[in-house]
Amino acid sequence: MQSRIIKIGKKEISREGKTYIIAEGATNHEGDVMLGIAQMREAAKAGADAFKIQTYTADELVTKDAPRFWDYEAKDKPATGTQYNTYSRVDELPWETYDEFKKEADRLGIEFMSTPFSIRALKRLEEVGVRAYKIASCDITNFPLLKAVAKTGKPIVLSTGISTMKEVHEAVDFINNQGNEDIVLLHCTITYPTPPEHSNLRAMQSLMKEFPELPIGLSDHTIGITVPLAAVALGARCIEKHYTTKKESEWSPDNWLAVDPRELKEMVDSFRTIEKAMGSPEKKPTLTEERAYKFARRSVVSAKQIKKGTTIIEEMLICKRPGTGISPKQYWDLIGMKAKQDIKEDVVLEWGMVE
Repeated sequence: MQSRIIKIGKKEISREGKTYIIAEGATNHEGDVMLGIAQMREAAKAGADAFKIQTYTADELVTKDAPRFWDYEAKDKPATGTQYNTYSRVDELPWETYDEFKKEADRLGIEFMSTPFSIRALKRLEEVGVRAYKIASCDITNFPLLKAVAKTGKPIVLSTGISTMKEVHEAVDFINNQGNEDIVLLHCTITYPTPPEHSNLRAMQSLMKEFPELPIGLSDHTIGITVPLAAVALGARCIEKHYTTKKESEWSPDNWLAVDPRELKEMVDSFRTIEKAMGSPEKKPTLTEERAYKFARRSVVSAKQIKKGTTIIEEMLICKRPGTGISPKQYWDLIGMKAKQDIKEDVVLEWGMVE
């Protein structure tokens, strides 16, 4: 089955294409539109395809007493209080500023995206004119939201953290039944940060087998860029990575586990190198190996002078570079043959020299 090609603006996501890179700004803008736009500019410089934030209000997202599911608010700073305590503190970016993000994103040539956590948030993003939506892992069973997003007809990047394969199938089928088949699935572990040993990248490969028609990727919450690099080598074609320009700030719980612009650029550049390195599945010499094919392999060579008419024995032969003569695979075929001419020592043997 051929993989779908998902078009987001001028870019495409497919099994065969380049890795689509989403710099997840989350709430690292600290409620400041100018900081957020500055972060987006740096993401564009680093080579990201999209810059994403999150659109919600605490009152629409959680109850006042919903327990936390993460352990740290910042590096070495244990989290306290409820989800509401955190989300009500970081949901301060005015939604009317989104038009500024979109305008600057279009100027930069980077995609402005957001994760809507409510239908009201979705309506605002539709007004802004975003071209694709990200659905968080926690909303893979939120069918009312999935329906509303699917009905926009726009591509959906769907994270699958805390999900079983059955739940992923249910969500994909539900979205398809709304008339939307433009889905990118992201394997994800929503532990902040995720220990590498809990990343389970093989589950990403399982998604590839279960959904051969869809591009598959990774929404990563590990610290550093090693795990995303491994994911791309395994076939991920969309990577979402938390990103910030203020790693030491404690304003947002995402800052400390995010990559900064330097790390983002290193990750992007490494992805492009990996994509080139994957090459062709056909096992054959490459064009750059042409000289090595001739000169790095060995030929059968005369170990000593051989007089015309002499019967060749093993003691007269040695295998040396270059590989321009009789192959060592045919070494034993020479034994018992006779020299048709005088052969000097250290000569690459050819079939015309023997009979």
